[in-house]
Amino acid sequence: MNHKTKKKGFQPSQMRCPYCGAPVVYRSAEGIYKTNHLDTMLYVCSKYPKCDAYVRVHEGTKIPMGSLANKELRNLRRTAHLYFDQLYLTGLMTKDAAYQWLSDLLCTPPSEAHIGHLGEYYCKEVIAASKKLLEQRKQKQHRRPVVCEGGAAS
Repeated sequence: MNHKTKKKGFQPSQMRCPYCGAPVVYRSAEGIYKTNHLDTMLYVCSKYPKCDAYVRVHEGTKIPMGSLANKELRNLRRTAHLYFDQLYLTGLMTKDAAYQWLSDLLCTPPSEAHIGHLGEYYCKEVIAASKKLLEQRKQKQHRRPVVCEGGAAS
């Protein structure tokens, strides 16, 4: 058994679209992505394009990177990742600490704290909480004390 193609409890043949209930098919992103230079593979609702739910797979595997999502949810996940990633890309915390923070926010084990599995509600929560932390950091940077030379005692 190749550990990169098997995931405990994962049965692609039993996957159904969470939006319309149709079976899901494993296929190339050709025709869905504007360009598919990396030969990306997806799980796609069999009613695509009427139902536009799909999810990308981890490169070289058939393991989905999350759950199927429609355009609105894919956009929310992108935005959530944009703000979440800034927590460690700006040095506010390490990447490990950021995922622990996400795990705490979602009340889930770190192994399950992935934006690709979130629904709309939790994506919005991640966006708001990430923005709040980033804004707090920004405000602290602007409030640094000014060291004055001289003064009344000089």
